[in-house]
Amino acid sequence: MDSGLKHPSLHLFVLLCCLFQATAEDGGWKIATATLSRDKDGSSSVTTGGACGYGDLRQSSYGGYSAGLSGKLFNRGSSCGACLEVRCVNHIRWCLQGSPSVVVTATDFCPPNSGLSSDYGGWCNFPKEHLELSHAAFTGIAETRAEIIPVQYRRVKCGRRGGLRFSLNGSSHFFQVLISNVGLDGEVVGVKVKGHQTAWIPMARNWGQNWHSSLDLIGQSLSFEVTLIGGKTIASYDVAPPYWRFGMTYQGKQFLS
Repeated sequence: MDSGLKHPSLHLFVLLCCLFQATAEDGGWKIATATLSRDKDGSSSVTTGGACGYGDLRQSSYGGYSAGLSGKLFNRGSSCGACLEVRCVNHIRWCLQGSPSVVVTATDFCPPNSGLSSDYGGWCNFPKEHLELSHAAFTGIAETRAEIIPVQYRRVKCGRRGGLRFSLNGSSHFFQVLISNVGLDGEVVGVKVKGHQTAWIPMARNWGQNWHSSLDLIGQSLSFEVTLIGGKTIASYDVAPPYWRFGMTYQGKQFLS
């Protein structure tokens, strides 16, 4: 059966997205769709876990305003930490009056569903641009009952309190650091680590914003150099003392606008 006839509201939704795409992108905004992320029990799932490695966002600086991104936007994890301003548009029934916007942090991956059409349930199928919004973010721009909404989004600078956070994990032969609370661009594209007995050593992205290297740095004070997608680099010296431990988080410098 034709899904447009069975669900006329979805058919109209697709037409509206196409109609307003040029206008939005000419104004610096890009067109996408958004849904409210839910676990099987109906609770929001974007605030816990996540493919960026941030863990429970309710315990972190990112709070409740977060989003899972479809593959095209997620870009294999390089978009983790980016800040997006999002607003619901062109839907009188579901968008809140005045089209208010919210700023969310990219913290998760929205996986594709090859069993469903990209315009009928497979919202995160490539190359769709789609956001799964946390409850706080979604209800800030649209009615909770909405199944899917048309949105506009744009990259914005991230405002963070405190310095960059370096969470250490690994073993004597594998060193990994999760970098969070990143201001400015938010997107980390390069990381180097330095022990007090070593030179600067490049690290590789493991997954999300977890970076790793096959090093034994136990017993050395640690410094980190972080580079953002916009090209800015900052070095935080002696972030962790020589007696640091795996499982601990240390704070460094912060990017300033």
